[in-house]
Amino acid sequence: MVDIRDRIDTESRGPLDEMLAETPGSFNAIKDIRERRQKLEEQQQKWAKDQPPNENVVTEDREIPGPEDAPPVGLRIYRPKAASGVLLGIFFIHGGGMIMGSVEGEGPKAAELCEVIQTVVVSVEYRLAPEYPHPAPVQDCYAALKWMAQNADELAFDVDRLAVVGGSAGGGLTIATTMMARDKGFPRICFQMPLYPMIDDRNETPSSYEIMDVGVWDREGNVEAWQWYLGGKSADNYAAPARAENLAGLPPTFIDVGELDLFRDEDIQFAARLIQAGVPTELHVYPGAYHASEVFAPEAALSQSILARRTEALLRALKS
Repeated sequence: MVDIRDRIDTESRGPLDEMLAETPGSFNAIKDIRERRQKLEEQQQKWAKDQPPNENVVTEDREIPGPEDAPPVGLRIYRPKAASGVLLGIFFIHGGGMIMGSVEGEGPKAAELCEVIQTVVVSVEYRLAPEYPHPAPVQDCYAALKWMAQNADELAFDVDRLAVVGGSAGGGLTIATTMMARDKGFPRICFQMPLYPMIDDRNETPSSYEIMDVGVWDREGNVEAWQWYLGGKSADNYAAPARAENLAGLPPTFIDVGELDLFRDEDIQFAARLIQAGVPTELHVYPGAYHASEVFAPEAALSQSILARRTEALLRALKS
């Protein structure tokens, strides 16, 4: 029987092996959630050192009113330094399994979107489980998205060209937040890009059993994260969008996922259901790619292809 790790793209495997040598079992092997978050932050800082500060982007941190009876929500706003006039808008949601991650940790990614797409990017610092289980994260995201749309004139972007983008847990929250905007009637989202989204708490697909030991967000860690995120309650549509019965009326969607990602099958199934609901949907499944492989191995040819397709899709959706 072929070891699943032998199916990983050759260029993408080296950085993963290096990380696993430093952190055996990856982040989810660290039991204390505070230590786990710290380790992820350290890893993201290492990645950031390989990327010089983006001098073509200016940032501003703000706090806005949170959901009812909740604390304020932190935001980081990114603007192209040389841009003028009315820009495009991207609402960005970081990943981390609903239990880790931060605006700072995915700052380079948000800044790159800002520069390449020439868009205003608003990144949200939503509350994390287990301290703040569902619905706190999606409520924070929706509050921030609503604020962004309501302040489009101040932020100088076209509210009719507003997209939502996020990866992993951020991908799941992308769909949930966009779904909440549809249900509440505001704001109108023109495009969503959930990347390898975390959307099904049931963990019953073939890939959720197949991907056991790649080393990045495998089954055991995913089950644990869902337990923390749900806090002992049943999942609704906004917690686990794969459970939603009505997908009609969602915006045009781009989804990508790796062949060796445990989210593979739930994401493929969700994309098929979007198409059946009449939602224009583009799906890419990448042979040899594991969960977030383009983050671990950005220089790999496979990663460059993944990133180029995303950029092309965003430009096509926002500028058409």
